[in-house]
Amino acid sequence: MEIQQALDATKIAVIGLGYVGLPLALEFSKKYPVVGFDIDESRVNELQQGKDRTKEADAEQLQHAVQQNSNLQLSSRLEDISTCNVFIVTVPTPIDQFKAPDLRLLLKASKMIGGVLKKNDVVIYESTVYPGCTEEDCVPVLEKFAGLTFNVDFFCGYSPERINPGDKKNTLTKIKKVTSGSTPDIASFVDALYASIITAGTHLAPSIRVAEASKAIENAQRDVNISFVNELSLIFDKMGIDTHDVLDAAATKWNFLKFKPGLVGGHCIGVDPYYLAHKAESLGYHPQVILSGRRVNDNMGSFVAAKLVKLMVQNNIQIAGSKVLILGITFKENCPDIRNSRVVDIYHELKDYGIQPHIYDPYAHIEEVLEEYGIKLLSEINQTYHGIVLAVAHDEFLQMNISSLKKSPNSIVFDTKSVLPRHEVNGRL
Repeated sequence: MEIQQALDATKIAVIGLGYVGLPLALEFSKKYPVVGFDIDESRVNELQQGKDRTKEADAEQLQHAVQQNSNLQLSSRLEDISTCNVFIVTVPTPIDQFKAPDLRLLLKASKMIGGVLKKNDVVIYESTVYPGCTEEDCVPVLEKFAGLTFNVDFFCGYSPERINPGDKKNTLTKIKKVTSGSTPDIASFVDALYASIITAGTHLAPSIRVAEASKAIENAQRDVNISFVNELSLIFDKMGIDTHDVLDAAATKWNFLKFKPGLVGGHCIGVDPYYLAHKAESLGYHPQVILSGRRVNDNMGSFVAAKLVKLMVQNNIQIAGSKVLILGITFKENCPDIRNSRVVDIYHELKDYGIQPHIYDPYAHIEEVLEEYGIKLLSEINQTYHGIVLAVAHDEFLQMNISSLKKSPNSIVFDTKSVLPRHEVNGRL
């Protein structure tokens, strides 16, 4: 009964309206008063007009929410979240140039919340972190700027985000949610809060650290498995064997896990293992498997570029001054998310060979790519190329006549996703 009373009195602030925060704010607003907060005024203005550049929100649902849902307020003004009593943090947690955790946005959000935190408020973190980060890094910031004592005056929870950008089947409410809290009562409240919107159910972890660790290993496991098949791809390339033929044969055994080789980018799989490794190293343990897998995956862009150049040389194409078209820069198909894109590695490697690489991607925002990577995307394809790399399997690319983009019959087509008909390509991962 006490939990139900607490839920009835809940007013939620969702901090960060990106791929994770926006769907969460929309779903919670069906049952609770919600303030969706973002420091990016242009982002808030777009959403207020019913436009979502991430394409994560259902367009019809977003339009209805901003026009008719009195439970939802979108704002970039700090005072608008001051009356909330539950704060859910969904800001990005990337890595820096040295592949170390970059907690600046997370700590900035904690500082901001600390300025409006009140007695008995609850702060729930969804951003991906290493085990211990919530209590060791974020809580001291909250205490400092709120002037309150943790687990006496305010409380925390952790529920790792499980959004899969671009996936319209496995959406927020259909993915089981891990929950946790800083005290048993708060853990029960956090679990009940998410259970009220997650139809797939929840899993209450015994501690915040366990919940944090569960998120880190989810993606580290996938990273290691993909690194294994990527390494196989490097080996089989030297043998002249097609990796996918080998995988198809091996997959006839019932317990074989059929992971596929490819570029590993994005905000999770290409980042989370570094958070886990960082924590392990801070405790005096140097992880072997995790970091070796990362090295393999981080070098796949260089392998693709080198393989393309070798194929071009074999076809008597002069490398210096040649032009190569890269199809796609987002980290996955049919999605505008460019975070931690490994396609950029192919681009820069080709430039080092003296090649003029161009990138075309109808999903990516030209201004965002220019700001993030200093690369100007093509707005359209209006010439032919000595080499073509299918880097992302957007539906539009699969329907495209790739051969029409070739400068000559000798032009090379390399398929990193292994989705094009074999007779149309010269090489693939």
